[in-house]
Amino acid sequence: MRRVVITGLGAITPLGNNVKTTWDRLLKGESGIDRIKAFDTSDHTVKIAGEVKGFNPEERINPKLVRRLDRCVQFALWSAIEAVEDAKIDFSKYDADRIGVIIGSGIGGLSTWEAEHTKFLNQGPARVSPFLIPMMISDMTSGYVSIHWGLKGPNYTTVSACASGAHAIGNAFRVIKYGDADVVVTGGSEASVTPFSLAGFSNMRALSRRNDEPQKASRPFDKKRDGFVMAEGAATIILEELEFANQRDATIYGEILGFGATGDGFHITAPAPEGEGARRSMARSIRESGCSNEDIDYINTHGTSTELNDKFEARAIKDLFGAHAKKIVMNATKSMIGHSLGAAGAIEAVATILSIRDGVVHPTINLEEPDPECEGLDIARGQPRQLKIGHALSNSLGFGGHNVTICLKRF
Repeated sequence: MRRVVITGLGAITPLGNNVKTTWDRLLKGESGIDRIKAFDTSDHTVKIAGEVKGFNPEERINPKLVRRLDRCVQFALWSAIEAVEDAKIDFSKYDADRIGVIIGSGIGGLSTWEAEHTKFLNQGPARVSPFLIPMMISDMTSGYVSIHWGLKGPNYTTVSACASGAHAIGNAFRVIKYGDADVVVTGGSEASVTPFSLAGFSNMRALSRRNDEPQKASRPFDKKRDGFVMAEGAATIILEELEFANQRDATIYGEILGFGATGDGFHITAPAPEGEGARRSMARSIRESGCSNEDIDYINTHGTSTELNDKFEARAIKDLFGAHAKKIVMNATKSMIGHSLGAAGAIEAVATILSIRDGVVHPTINLEEPDPECEGLDIARGQPRQLKIGHALSNSLGFGGHNVTICLKRF
């Protein structure tokens, strides 16, 4: 079976508008969460989020095109350009039919929908933009990225809530593994920090209400956690078939070995009891990888800072790994950047890849008093943890009962 390696990374997050800045600040344990600046939150119960800062899309994207792209698609294209440059691949030299694009987005062009719907209500249907539909639909994340380089291989967007970005990476892995493409540009993008979205998530009581302590609001596995913090951003990963990458002398970050995807079949927002869906997702990923449970050195958890997710993900890990669970180092990237929904799995996959490359695990901040139900796990906190990582898992769990795990290996 064909092997799949990682050759390029791109990212835009609340901690930085590129991979290097984001990674440097993750290692320092800095938070990108703050009071919302993009709109007036006076009437909102929740007033904090992980916003992307200092973003000028025209630095990388044609100004005329920028006006026709929702912020979500701008993020996707921005991070894809960085990833392609990082991979040092000139697509014009290869068969475009063998290069695919698979990018996840849980919600898509929400800010466009909000703006145009307001216009529709206040000014009538004649004033709605003719670009509403192509700016709003989720698949334009992958669509515009493929158009930018004229890529003609498998092309679509995965939509599975908070697991969307991870689903995209897993599907891209399989597309290459089974021979349908040699290269796939993959990842996730989301720009859902909007007035309407904030109200919806807040009213379902999913969000932290620590408005006076934004940087301390996201507290995965902490006893005093009170909900997740909304965020935005994107990450892109270039995947290549190993021989293809070797032939062009590409630098290889690591290798994807396995992809596990399961459904809870239980509840629209709550995870299955005891995290049994997440347990099966991890087990499937490990089984496909060909390694054993004891080979796993590190897990980048979904770690949302919500009551049920954290304790059930912890339970899933304990149930699957047994005594070995205590030997696995874990962390939660969302403690610093919040929850970027459909982009989260992709951003966390980038963090996992860099942890493998550099032999270091970033800390989980705000974990001051571990929840007793999450005890028995080695969650990195305080300082970065030096760790030689042979095999790692990255978990993503979404509303609707979608569970995804990606198994990665040092190359």
